[in-house]
Amino acid sequence: MTRREFITLLGGAATAWPLAARAQQGERIRRIGFLQGLAESDPEAQARTAGFRQELEALGWMEGRNIRIDYRFAGGSAARVQAYAAELVNSPPDLILGHSSPVVAALKQATSTIPIVIAVVNDPLGQGFVTSLARPGGNITGFAFVEFPMVGKWLELLREMAPGVRRVALMFNPQTAPYYAIYLREFGTIPATPAGELAAAPVRDEAEIEAAIAATSREPAGGLIAAADPFAVAHRALIMRLAQQHRLPAVYGLRQFVAEGGLMSYGPDTVDIVRRSASYVDRILKGATPADLPIQQPTKFELGINLKTAKSLGLEVPPSLLARADEVIE
Repeated sequence: MTRREFITLLGGAATAWPLAARAQQGERIRRIGFLQGLAESDPEAQARTAGFRQELEALGWMEGRNIRIDYRFAGGSAARVQAYAAELVNSPPDLILGHSSPVVAALKQATSTIPIVIAVVNDPLGQGFVTSLARPGGNITGFAFVEFPMVGKWLELLREMAPGVRRVALMFNPQTAPYYAIYLREFGTIPATPAGELAAAPVRDEAEIEAAIAATSREPAGGLIAAADPFAVAHRALIMRLAQQHRLPAVYGLRQFVAEGGLMSYGPDTVDIVRRSASYVDRILKGATPADLPIQQPTKFELGINLKTAKSLGLEVPPSLLARADEVIE
């Protein structure tokens, strides 16, 4: 290489570097609000957050480079949900990701213009968050969670695990999961369904949890379904401890319950739902309209069984149930 060629090459590189640097510096950073109903320290919340971030990175969105994510975790508190929703809307971000029905209800009340992507939300059409599953029609779209048929599936699995169970209580908080009362009414209208054997157990605080589980345990052949709502998730340690103490067969809606000592769980893979929600975030940030993006349903379901807990309750897990389990904890 001649001296002149070297100087020319060096001059070209010197010119190109500032241009590249200016292009990177000029890239607009998009802001995302991220509001979960769970506590930041909750393993379930951490797994969801990690899955979302990983998928965003795979789609080319890197924190600190072209996006900024403002995280908020309500820890099961209705007051914090309202406060954080208002705080995020007033920021304002380019888009908000909302987990759970109470969160989405608060966000819907706070804004009708900022795009909202929902994740792990029951029956968004029935709750009035969208006007259509195929074409949501407003500023909200995303990924649903549990639908009505899940109640029957929980009951079926509980009776398969503990054939003697007859009277089953469905525990939920009517303030954070009002749709379960509707599900119970619909369940009772299905022909050939033992509706009288499934009863509501509404709870709003720890004292009511204790009273509901104690009352269920006094029923002959009692069983428990703890619905997958933010309140039950936040109070799962107490619910599982009391179910074990009263020797009550129980089925839960999230895998995390079984990992922490619950008897059995069945429900959609929440981490997968939140991971998939990143695709809608990507599309909206690139110009898509929430009104035109259909509500997506869960595609992955998990059945978990804790053999140690089953043994402590004197239950022998049927081989057919074990064969279908995605996770067996020994």
